[in-house]
Amino acid sequence: MKQVVQNYKSGELAVLDVPVPGCKPGGVLVRTAYSLISTGTELMKVSEAGMSMLGKARSRPDQVAKVVQSVATNGMPATYRKVMGKLDSYTPLGYSLCGVVEQVGAGIDEVKVGDLVACAGNEHALHAELNWVPKNLFAPVPDGLAPRHAAFGTVGSIAMQGVRRGEPQLGDVALVIGLGLIGQLVVQLLTASGVRVVGVDPDPVRCGLAERLGAAACGDPSSAAVDTAVAELTDGHGVDQVYLAAGGGSNQPVELAARLCRDRGRVVDIGKCRLDLPWNAYYEKELDVRFSRSYGPGRYDPEYELQGRDYPIGYVRWTERRNLACFLDLVARGRVDVEPLVSHVADFDDAVETYRSLKDGDLKAVAVLFRYPEQAREKGETAAPAIAVPAVRRRGGQAPTRAGAARSPVRLAFVGAGNYATSMLLPHLAQREGVELSTVVTTTALSGANARRKFGFAEATTDLDAVLGDASIDAVFVVTRHSSHAELAKSALRAGKAVFVEKPLALGEDELASVLDTVEESGNDRLQVGFNRRFAPMLVDAKKRFGQRTGPAHLRYLVNAGRLQHGSWYLQQGTEGSRFAGEGGHFVDTAGWLLQADPVSVYAVATSGDEDLHIVLRYPDGSTATISYVTTGPAGFPKETLDLVADGRALRLDDFVRASVYADRGAGRKRWVSSRLPKARDKGQEAELAAFVRAVRSGGPMPVPLESLVATTAATLAVRASLVAGAPVTLAEAR
Repeated sequence: MKQVVQNYKSGELAVLDVPVPGCKPGGVLVRTAYSLISTGTELMKVSEAGMSMLGKARSRPDQVAKVVQSVATNGMPATYRKVMGKLDSYTPLGYSLCGVVEQVGAGIDEVKVGDLVACAGNEHALHAELNWVPKNLFAPVPDGLAPRHAAFGTVGSIAMQGVRRGEPQLGDVALVIGLGLIGQLVVQLLTASGVRVVGVDPDPVRCGLAERLGAAACGDPSSAAVDTAVAELTDGHGVDQVYLAAGGGSNQPVELAARLCRDRGRVVDIGKCRLDLPWNAYYEKELDVRFSRSYGPGRYDPEYELQGRDYPIGYVRWTERRNLACFLDLVARGRVDVEPLVSHVADFDDAVETYRSLKDGDLKAVAVLFRYPEQAREKGETAAPAIAVPAVRRRGGQAPTRAGAARSPVRLAFVGAGNYATSMLLPHLAQREGVELSTVVTTTALSGANARRKFGFAEATTDLDAVLGDASIDAVFVVTRHSSHAELAKSALRAGKAVFVEKPLALGEDELASVLDTVEESGNDRLQVGFNRRFAPMLVDAKKRFGQRTGPAHLRYLVNAGRLQHGSWYLQQGTEGSRFAGEGGHFVDTAGWLLQADPVSVYAVATSGDEDLHIVLRYPDGSTATISYVTTGPAGFPKETLDLVADGRALRLDDFVRASVYADRGAGRKRWVSSRLPKARDKGQEAELAAFVRAVRSGGPMPVPLESLVATTAATLAVRASLVAGAPVTLAEAR
């Protein structure tokens, strides 16, 4: 299928051929009829992409701050790869469309194939021929409403949420500053609510349009006509609400709002304009400044948007989806008229030229629609299913044989192409001799297309079954969200593939047991989990210098994990497990590797609402390891520090930047060895991948014994059991 994309680094716009998205449970697959260009938000993004790197940095200081923090935590090279990887990728455009339901996922019963729906979301309602849209981001289109009008649903919801934040009442007078697409809709919604409206915009054409659509008067922000209209309509008191629907860097809108608003009036920011509030003006009138967050309650909440969990209507009357349905109803009943806003309708194939015309000013428009061709699906093309566990087919009831030595080059498939895969794994594999990146499998079309373009995959698809059934593929990498790891690893093992699964291997004891059952049933134990720190060159060298020990050891590991950003999927503990269950295996594995043993018991205590953990691991020879996993530490402090003490020797690791070994040598004599790598933090991914590829090619043992992977996973899972019990847990019980 085709999709409009942009490279944020180069500014390139393209209509790209990408895989058809899978129809996952909890949503529907929609074939687009019309999609709407947001002439404000999207053109701002297109313009930013054309800036220099310095210009991009100036326009997004919030992202610059994140980069600076990442440098402090991960080092310059890793941060550079991550940032450049994100910038030099195709990103989607669009967030408002109307289309026909082509496939219905499990758990959806309010629509059926063939129904017309309006869709929202900058990850789901894209300028693409097909989109997968979750439950709370689509609404059925009322009978009789034209698809081109229903495509306004998302921007209509944005305008509606802004109006709701202003709390207008019958007889109020409102000022709308900025009469672009959102401003024109705000004017109509206010008028439909019994509010008299004065509009402000420097474009006389837009002012005339707003007056035809119900505004009492409109004019240039510097025009005396605006002041006169406000004075006449309010008896000189000023407007009850001001709606800021303007963009740009001028502070004129907020100054005008203060001047024309009444005492204790409300100022609602809907657009993205400069907000340098003149203190005296806002203080003296005690103005109530409010922000309107996109489509309404539910926006940016992954449980609402992605998992379909609605808010009870008794507590949240107008959610994202209810706003969408309400706006469609108003348009269907003629209370809002969007047809006069349509300045241009372009064929989807002409998308790139349309954006260029808008950006260059050759096409002056309030609203532009893309019209998609109504054409039959090409022969042999079908809507791709969601990623799911394929049925295992065995000839004569025999399990697949254990994967042996592979041909050269080793052919790899990736399931998942998120940030970690594209920044920490694929850059190493793409340049490795004797490796062929065969297929990348994703649930979103664009992520697969990006991975194919950047790393040279032969194919991008959303069909996992086809990959597992491809006998030419030697190994499968599972780099998806944590909740899918165990099932996908089992599927690949049953298919006779060598498997690299990014940590964790499992989120529960039942999942871990089922993986082991699959190994036994299939006869395939070619499994590696992404515990990469034991492969870090600095730590490998330090361990060698530390040497063999004869007595028990004590290991102390401080992990300054830091707080997660709001909206991170790591916070979805109901489906993705706890944060420690997701990444704690790294530290448990490193401790066991250094101590050359698997733990026999786990004791964990928690503070800060189970976010900060202190874990004690005991080993058969009396050695102990303590892991302090904290989220409340300072951002500038190193992320990982480790000390190992035994037999008069000590090993210290300082965040993979420096490793030191201290040892007694005779009376009062000490030897100090230090390894330095000041420019990078090599946490072992490259060496781990090299070891895995060698094992696949040769048919030899996996880099880490299966018994060790199981012991590490069991110990990580036992942390939760210990917290619940308030006592140590032996791993025999945890398993």
